[in-house]
Amino acid sequence: MLDETDVAADGRVLISRVAHVVERIGLAMSGAIGGTFVAAYLARASIEPFASVGFVASTILVGMIGFYLGIDIPRLRRSHPNSGTKGAAARVDPVELLSATGTFLAAVAALASVYAIVFDQVPQRVWEFVVGSWWLLGVIMQIGAGLIARLRLANKAVG
Repeated sequence: MLDETDVAADGRVLISRVAHVVERIGLAMSGAIGGTFVAAYLARASIEPFASVGFVASTILVGMIGFYLGIDIPRLRRSHPNSGTKGAAARVDPVELLSATGTFLAAVAALASVYAIVFDQVPQRVWEFVVGSWWLLGVIMQIGAGLIARLRLANKAVG
């Protein structure tokens, strides 16, 4: 027999899960927006492959996947916290560093693209390469960090 506390706990868990899904969808939409601006900036460069529908769709899709997987990465729980050692250096999780760096690079590329579009700047060859490279490297780093974190969590759960 279920009592009121079980029903209330189940309701909170459901609301929490729904909120998490909505948050992740919002992150994916942010990636899509960034990808759209980067694609629009590169399409203005008058380089035929950058102006194709396939390139624009790919940039948007990769942005969605990168921001969905790479920003909200699951963390492993520590099996035993530091045993009271003060001043011990905290370990840096390389997956978090990879995710943060990727997010930064992708966001800078998107911001540079928005700036160039809003202020009607003509793309220069060097900046086309820099913006495109930062975007691609950033989202690849995000996707890699998200996948590594999820695989690490799955491996820990299995054994």
